Amino acid sequence: MENSYGSSRKSKDVSLKELSDRLAEFAQVRGWDQYHSPRNLLLALVGEVGELSEIFQWKGEVARGLPNWSSDDKEHLEEELSDVLLYLVRLADVCGLDLGQAALTKIVKNARKYPILNQTQTSTFN
Repeated sequence: MENSYGSSRKSKDVSLKELSDRLAEFAQVRGWDQYHSPRNLLLALVGEVGELSEIFQWKGEVARGLPNWSSDDKEHLEEELSDVLLYLVRLADVCGLDLGQAALTKIVKNARKYPILNQTQTSTFN
């Protein structure tokens, strides 16, 4: 079996299922399953969110696309966002949840909770 952990920067749509499967294999072959309880994964996730927050802590408002950021700063952000995503995906998997389906269901719930405002309602906010 080919090692699928090599570095690659090619653009490819990746499913949550693929991430989940790769993370499960990654943990299993290292004997880390014993440490991947929901509690431990949640605490690791919170730590990674803290690291992500530090990147923005003193920057004030940041423009979309990060036009004033260096490539090193953007790479650091990518790494921290990836850490958050990977822990979230692993947590959902260990809890036996389908994170993709849960997210789609949540979008539908939010659409009902926050309906599109009609033109007269919108104009009062301008």
